[in-house]
Amino acid sequence: QVQLVESGGGLVQAGGSLRLSCAASGSRFSFDVMGWYRQAPGKQRELVAEITSGGTTNYLDSVKGRFTISRDNAKNTLYLQMNSLKPDDTAVYYCNARILFGREYAYWGQGTQVTVSS
Repeated sequence: QVQLVESGGGLVQAGGSLRLSCAASGSRFSFDVMGWYRQAPGKQRELVAEITSGGTTNYLDSVKGRFTISRDNAKNTLYLQMNSLKPDDTAVYYCNARILFGREYAYWGQGTQVTVSS
């Protein structure tokens, strides 16, 4: 049973920083892609950043230069360093992990709230 457990969310003032972590367990295979998604009230879930097992990254345009995604494959942990936070970054952030083996196997964490006050 694959489990993804996020931590590190909270309340921060605009301009501040937070670091999200996602600890993965229960998979017999390494994850080909891991990423962070977010969903604000009344909006669709959107991809914030993702990283492949080889280290290739992809970011939402609005977070480029402010957020950095990284992963520690030995610890099966995903990180998101968020700097220069804005009120528009307020959302529930979800960890996602995918295995590409014949078909795509996708897993989600329970989410962690990030609130940025102005």
